[in-house]
Amino acid sequence: MEPVDDLYSSQKVLKPIKTKRSPAKQVEGDDEKPEDIKEEEEPLSPTARIFHEPCFNVYVIAIAGCKTRINVDVVKANLGHTLLRHPRFSSLQVKDMKKGGEMKWVRTKIVEDYISDLSKTSIDFSKPLWEIHFLNIKTSDAESTAVFRIHHSLGDGMSLMSLVLACTRQISDPEALPTLPAKNSSNPVNSGGIWSKLRLSWNSFVDIWMFVATTLFLSDTPTPLNGDKKTKEGGVRSRRFVYRTVSLDDIKLIKNGMKTTINDVVMGVSLAGLSRYLNRKYGETKGDKGATEKKNNLPKNIRLRATLLINIRPSPGIHTLAEMMEKNSKAKWGNQLGSILLPFTVALYDDPLEYVRQAKAIIDRKKHSREVVLSSIFIEIVLKLFGIKAATYLFESVPNRTTICFSNMVGPIEEIGFYGHPLVFLAPSCYGQPHGLMIDFQSYINKMTVVLSVNGEIISDPHPLCNDFEESLKLIKDAVIARGLVKENSTI
Repeated sequence: MEPVDDLYSSQKVLKPIKTKRSPAKQVEGDDEKPEDIKEEEEPLSPTARIFHEPCFNVYVIAIAGCKTRINVDVVKANLGHTLLRHPRFSSLQVKDMKKGGEMKWVRTKIVEDYISDLSKTSIDFSKPLWEIHFLNIKTSDAESTAVFRIHHSLGDGMSLMSLVLACTRQISDPEALPTLPAKNSSNPVNSGGIWSKLRLSWNSFVDIWMFVATTLFLSDTPTPLNGDKKTKEGGVRSRRFVYRTVSLDDIKLIKNGMKTTINDVVMGVSLAGLSRYLNRKYGETKGDKGATEKKNNLPKNIRLRATLLINIRPSPGIHTLAEMMEKNSKAKWGNQLGSILLPFTVALYDDPLEYVRQAKAIIDRKKHSREVVLSSIFIEIVLKLFGIKAATYLFESVPNRTTICFSNMVGPIEEIGFYGHPLVFLAPSCYGQPHGLMIDFQSYINKMTVVLSVNGEIISDPHPLCNDFEESLKLIKDAVIARGLVKENSTI
């Protein structure tokens, strides 16, 4: 496959604009000083370039519910001191003709018109690639809703979460930034003797070959979650977004009772919910309208895998915006994403706790592998040798041949406000990716929001799937309490 010099030939070519950029230390609201201003233009990262390919044109959707009606004027007035101070949110993506049309970021000041521009169905590439929509309509969850639409080439979930948090303050202390849960610095891969190293090498070898096989030919079994056809390049993928907020304390109760992690629990709940949903759907195809989890309608040997998005920065977790903008930071801003393939065992178990055990076994196995690093290196090598089209083909092949995209993000542990508007929930997701189903878990205070982004042509009504997730969490929690593994009020 030949290298492609012209990344996005269908877009109007924009000439580079020489602009000024303030250093990272000024991003969070300090006044600029003339002596601090310097010129800077940045090339797009390899992943950001892939996110511009027609077959992988991905956007981020973040939904935040507020306790009060949104004061649009207040938000607009404050955005200029926080979000708009970040260079990516006041920059254009233009072609550098001196480097064969390579795309780069160039700072501009054309930003104000987009804040109130709610009518566009896609973002104009001649302007900064983000929008915010305000909906002062009461729902069952909130008095009003703010929706951010951001092109994924601007940054990954960790970057964008740090930016959104920089726009918020604690309700109890309006001058204080949000507090995030403490980071877990333990790394089981770096511990152990020769056996551990041999296990790591073998697992990495198997996983990278499974990754290569998936990019080339190995596809998941067609199910009601993915259908038996994929969207062709440039095709329209209509998405529907639903979310359900459950108790984070319930998840912690299960975690404590089973001595696992929150990741293990939410993955186990997902396994259980997906199994219930598929069992019912297969029952309906057999004419059994009353199909339930008690009657096994599942076919044997279903291959169903999830692509789990992983932060590959040297420093884990979400960092403050100032940290991410520091020069040589280990938590660098941008798209620093890798992925691993998680095999999901779709089955009906008499013991609800078996789903969490299965999830823990899968995640523990993946912790002893370098799959995420090796797969990222593999994509970068292909990009350098064969160009953006070849790298995009590989980058898209994995989600095209797997069923689910999965993500889990931590959020603030106390109530926060968006320029004085208290938030009741956070619900991030994406659209534009090939997966028929994307599952996001987002924690906030003592809540966990489950967000489903679905291909509407495959899953026309995602609400029953949301119900299955909620019911699965209840069944697992009840089983933990019934067996005396933990007291009902124990959530530490």
